Amino acid sequence: MELNEQFMQRCLELAENGLGHTAPNPMVGCVIVHQGKILGEGYHRSYGGPHAEVNAIADAIKRHGEHLLKESTLYVNLEPCSHHGKTPPCADLVIARGIPKVVIGNVDPFEKVQGQGIRKLQEAGIEVTTGMLEKEGAWLNRRFFTFHTKKRPFMLIKFAQTEDGFIAPEFPDPAKRWITGPDARKLVHQWRTQESGIMIGSNTALNDNPLLTAREWPGRNPVRIVIDREGRLPRSLHVFDQQVPTLAFSHRPPSKEHHLEFIHVPNEEDFLEVVLRELHQRNLLSVLVEGGTRLLNLLIERNCWDEARIFIAPKKMERGIRAPQLPGNLSAKTRIGGDELTYLLPSV
Repeated sequence: MELNEQFMQRCLELAENGLGHTAPNPMVGCVIVHQGKILGEGYHRSYGGPHAEVNAIADAIKRHGEHLLKESTLYVNLEPCSHHGKTPPCADLVIARGIPKVVIGNVDPFEKVQGQGIRKLQEAGIEVTTGMLEKEGAWLNRRFFTFHTKKRPFMLIKFAQTEDGFIAPEFPDPAKRWITGPDARKLVHQWRTQESGIMIGSNTALNDNPLLTAREWPGRNPVRIVIDREGRLPRSLHVFDQQVPTLAFSHRPPSKEHHLEFIHVPNEEDFLEVVLRELHQRNLLSVLVEGGTRLLNLLIERNCWDEARIFIAPKKMERGIRAPQLPGNLSAKTRIGGDELTYLLPSV
């Protein structure tokens, strides 16, 4: 790996520290280099906070003063912003500090940036290089890229099945709801802290009565999303306890209470399309889908999934509800405790 790629790889490593904290913003890392040595580095730590470039420049000044910035190269995995959002434009800061060279991983797909940050830097006389570790950067920010290019959240499917292919018993039994071991369940709670929302259907809500919180891992709880077309779920369920922001989609009239909102979907409209559009408008960057076969199969049939994580437990059920069949490509495979974890990506 050449030196430029090494510095961009460092940007990606820094950026990943923001996973679960920056949404709906992307994960961004920044490194400032002078004569082959890092002067300062930083990453976007939380939504609404200083961006990566701001933190890296501040770090460089704190450690080495301002004078070397005018002879340095700034590496950043995503195009510096050019508009006023929660913070001022990073492109303006780079220009103001007189940094002569900028190396960028990915062009920002957000329509308020989308090349304008690069253009602003170039018009100020800064030498700009783009496309450095572009594929790796797009994968890191796959949630952000999907959100802006497909105009819907990144949909991450997760389910567990037995080795003979069953996702649940024929007759639901809350006492026997767990297929995987404790290590897998703890990992799922970590995943919950990394995504904006978590989605289930009405059958899962009724049969399992889940809390859908990240109780076994430090971090924020995702927004709970409940698909209840007919409005048949009782208010006594855990998902309606108003302890966590919750959105319930159904044909019932809309209403709103503390941390709980019922969103009306007209009968004549495409239910899934309305749900995804509404989640996009509410800036939910990604959704972890923990529903049953009905919801999972709908997303699969409509090609509205972007990644799948499937646990396979070393046990047999012999009869029950069959696990969904995903037309995807194997991305990775590992072991979590006694269970196998498979990662799949869509074929197209």
